[in-house]
Amino acid sequence: MNTKAVVFDAYGTLFDVNSAAEKCKDKIGNTWETFANFWRTTQLEYTWLRSLMKRHKDFWQVTEDSLDKSMKVFNIDKSMKKELLNLYKILSPYPEVNDVLNNLKKKNLKLAILSNGTPALLNELVKSNNLDNLFDDLFSVEQVKVYKPDSKVYEMPVKKYQLKPDEITFLSANTWDVSGGGNYGYNSIWVNRNKSQFDNLDYLPKNEIGNLSQLLDKI
Repeated sequence: MNTKAVVFDAYGTLFDVNSAAEKCKDKIGNTWETFANFWRTTQLEYTWLRSLMKRHKDFWQVTEDSLDKSMKVFNIDKSMKKELLNLYKILSPYPEVNDVLNNLKKKNLKLAILSNGTPALLNELVKSNNLDNLFDDLFSVEQVKVYKPDSKVYEMPVKKYQLKPDEITFLSANTWDVSGGGNYGYNSIWVNRNKSQFDNLDYLPKNEIGNLSQLLDKI
């Protein structure tokens, strides 16, 4: 593997998207996890639909719009909206993230995030978790105004680092994102935390890992 840069998806890969709802589970009740999954699914659906309609809204607006719908579906009091949104800005990283990034940094590789998140969201996310000194770049779709899996998104690190796509190892927990990066030419690795099935989207990753710690044996 001729890796010169390691690029991570943020949401669901480095950071636990369910952690905002989990911190409010006493108020939400037993449905907190189902609610969190519904919010995430709706959020992603809105990004894809807006890309297809060519009616771009930034990820923070999409996150708020999808939360509004989710709170109505699950009959969650409107007073919780601000708290949930604030917690989304500071999602918790997965336990292994800090150690993995520090180990990769020692290998003199370029480290970056490539995300649907806005620059402001990504900056707050890494700073709130003391990870900001570990990344060379935080690539946001706002630079190209279209969401993943559009190829314009995956092109950004290639242009910035002047690398061939297969010199970039890309990690995502989202199968459609792994396929998007892989079809673009990345060495895409699927972070399969939940023992899921991969989607049929004309790409099968050569490597699948259960968590990011397993990446260290492959770089």
